Amino acid sequence: MERGHLALHGLALQPVEMPRPLPDILPIRWPDGDPLPAAATEQALDRAAAILADGGLVAIPTETVYGLAARADDPLAVGRIFTAKRRPEGNPLIVHVAEIAMARRLSGHWPEAAERLASHFWPGPLTVVVPRGPGIPDEVTAGGQTVALRCPDQRLTRRLIEKAGGPLAAPSANRSLGVSPTTAAHVLEGLGNKVDLILDGGPCGRGIESTVVDCSSSPARILRHGPIGAEEIEEILGGPVEDGTGAAVSPAGAGPARSPGMLARHYAPRTPLLLSDSAVALVESLLRAGGRVGWMTLTADSADVRRLAASRDLVVVPMPTEPSAFAASLYATLHALDRRDLGTIVADAPPGTPAWRAIRDRLGRAAMPQERGSPAGHPPSPDTGN
Repeated sequence: MERGHLALHGLALQPVEMPRPLPDILPIRWPDGDPLPAAATEQALDRAAAILADGGLVAIPTETVYGLAARADDPLAVGRIFTAKRRPEGNPLIVHVAEIAMARRLSGHWPEAAERLASHFWPGPLTVVVPRGPGIPDEVTAGGQTVALRCPDQRLTRRLIEKAGGPLAAPSANRSLGVSPTTAAHVLEGLGNKVDLILDGGPCGRGIESTVVDCSSSPARILRHGPIGAEEIEEILGGPVEDGTGAAVSPAGAGPARSPGMLARHYAPRTPLLLSDSAVALVESLLRAGGRVGWMTLTADSADVRRLAASRDLVVVPMPTEPSAFAASLYATLHALDRRDLGTIVADAPPGTPAWRAIRDRLGRAAMPQERGSPAGHPPSPDTGN
């Protein structure tokens, strides 16, 4: 906070807290085929790198979701991430690197499984968990002995990492447990003046967080499902991988987690979300009880949906029936419905096939009831300065 002094008839009064301004939002673009970004984009990246070097926080675009970045080797700056997000202390951060060589330097031991996966999927939406090296502070790993590393498939972000002179710790740029941001506007709405600068790279293409694979054990374990499926990972590793997501779900405050994204309740809108295999009956029941409902449906063309859509108290959102398209629109849809003053959001349960596994994971955690007395993870409007 900036401080100001008031004076009256020559008498100094107590300092007053001056609210921080909202961050600038700087558009950054690097069209395919252009060897270098435009001058305005380079200037925006240089400004972001200077803020990071000074211990500040910058919201950055990736292909998955927007991240809240700080220098990974700056414990105080990393601590600001936890404060801004109201993030549980035991929830570690993903460290973003510009290339595989940088990841190897951050690892105490670089396993063969990590080398195979990174060589094939990086840059891309895959995070590997490996033994941490001495250059990684406790604040990044929540005191754990492993570190999660990823090389994003967003060349502007990789260029920023190079300009910053080192890796960036960057969880999703939103309050903890809330809906992840996939646009710069989502970041501003969620964090307001808690962030020093927002780089606007447009909507995120993937729309959900990276797949996380623990390569510090053998066989490797998937700790969070994401855009890259288990079958693809097994093909590259030449053998089966364990599914560690069930055992990985842990309550807040239970000690260091193995990976980000392992809390039972996560990705949740303010409006209560219900995931249903029989959404028609559920929506009818909610409407009869006088509720206002938002319905994310996979069967928008069905007679039942068309019949119920006539209700003034129902907002129907047709969702894509292809998994990657659904993922790309999931969080943006939840953000939009959260602004509609609804009593309930209902989501059709996606198919139980492997292609929908990551989406079922996100919706299932978003629908998890909030524990009594736990923080909601949802902020006030950014113009309050809080």
